[in-house]
Parts: sequence; C-alpha cells; structure tokens
Amino acid sequence: MKLLRVGTAGAERPALLDRDGTLRDLSGIVPDIDGDLLADASALARVRAAAATPGVLPALDATGLRIGPPLARIGKIVCIGLNYHDHAAEAGAEIPAEPILFFKAPDTVVGPEDTVLVPRGSRKTDWEVELAVVIGRTARYLETAEQGLAHIAGYATAHDVSEREYQIERGGTWDKGKNCETFNPLGPWLVTADEVPDPQALPLRLWVNGELRQHGTTAEQIFPVGEVVRYLSHFMTLYPGDVINTGTPAGVAMGQPEPKPYLRAGDVVELEVEGLGRQRQELKAA
Repeated sequence: MKLLRVGTAGAERPALLDRDGTLRDLSGIVPDIDGDLLADASALARVRAAAATPGVLPALDATGLRIGPPLARIGKIVCIGLNYHDHAAEAGAEIPAEPILFFKAPDTVVGPEDTVLVPRGSRKTDWEVELAVVIGRTARYLETAEQGLAHIAGYATAHDVSEREYQIERGGTWDKGKNCETFNPLGPWLVTADEVPDPQALPLRLWVNGELRQHGTTAEQIFPVGEVVRYLSHFMTLYPGDVINTGTPAGVAMGQPEPKPYLRAGDVVELEVEGLGRQRQELKAA
C-alpha cells in the first residue's frame, strides 16, 4: 500500500493512493498514519480490505491539495552517516568499521513539497537523497539482518538536508548541521514493506535546478538496511513510528570541486527513490 497524509500543516488526514493512482480518504477507517497504526495488524488489515473493495474509500480531489509527511507523531529519527561506498570515497573518508550514527529531531520533518529554509548565515547548505525506513514492530537486541527487515513497516523517500559548516567546522557533533528547521522533507508516500521486496535494489536520484546531481543505488550501501536495524537495536530500542535515514550516495555539493555548488535561496531541488515517490522543494531564506 501507498499511505500518505494530506491537508494543511498540522491538520493532515490519512489517505491512500490506490493502484489506479486515485487518492482515497482513509479518515473513516483509521484516525491517522502513525506508529500505533503500523503496530496494529488488525487495523492494517482493515485498510487493506477497504482498499480492495470498490466504493468503500471515497475519492479525494488532489487538485491543490497539500501532501504532508506520510507519518504522524514520529518517535525518533536515527541517521546513518557515510553509508555508501561512493559517498565515502568522494568525502575522502575511510570505510566505517561500524555505522556512524546521528539524530534528527522529529520537528525537522516537513512534507515532500514544502519549502526548505536556508538557515540565516548559511554558506554550505547541502542536499542528500536518502531511503528512509519506518519501524513497525518494537526491536530490541535483534540477532540477524533478516529479523531487522521483519521489523520494518515500510519505506519512504527522505531529503537529509545538511549545513556542512555547522556539521563539520563548528565543533561538537554532526547534529548542529542536521537539525535546522525544515531539514527533513519526507514522503510523499509510506510504501508498505510488502511492496519493496529488495531494499538493496532501489535507485536514488536528485536534481538541483534541473541538473542531475545524484544518481545512485542502495546496492552501494556499506551497511544494508536489515543490518542497520539489527545494529541499532543493540544500542537503543526501536519503536513503531521511529524513522531511520539510511545514508546518501555520491554527488552531494560537499564532494564537488571548488567552487562547491551549495544551495541558495531560490534553488529548486527534486529527488526520488524509485517506487517510493518524488519530492520537489523550493528553497527560501529563513
């Protein structure tokens, strides 16, 4: 299923994109798309049954309708740094022996076509297309990557916007450059795991002002998706509604020759993970 949330910010309602591309209202079936829903097999079964029965879910007019983040009440966002062989190479970094972790606050999440704000004084705002994983079952001390995959409810396209000066040159941790307002557009859809048979075979692409900047594949990940979930479960408990951003392929501004083409107000970024939907953001000054 392709689950999404539509409407004005803070007042989104649950919806579903059916196989014919028609937007369907889910608000009569479930209150929202969140961790509670993803952990409730019977509620998900009701959604599937309604989606499969003609006439049950009313159609929505998508004209002018904002698409919000596909997940409400996100618990935590755990991010994996330098998780692609080609990105580590362009950064001049050694291949990590273990996953590099940092966090983004849930309030960085916006819709896939919402405005991204360039922070005041920023000189090095950068783009990163990523595969996002949404947890559907509580995970503690998992033993295998296969168990990790079994705890995933679905997948989404994520934009891990980053300010490189704040991240690298200002001391402390990476989190300074990762948590600015609007720095995690998510969606448009939460695609349930049954529709993504192999998360290590997904192309990712990103364009800036129409120019292709990133064109990679999750096959290049150093730590595959299932292993990432297993690994994290030994350091923290993962709950339904938690999100994992699994890293970005090569092609970020930081990896380009001087003068590096960092983002500025007025730029337009478009990105997609194949099968998970496309995003488009116009950048404005904060």
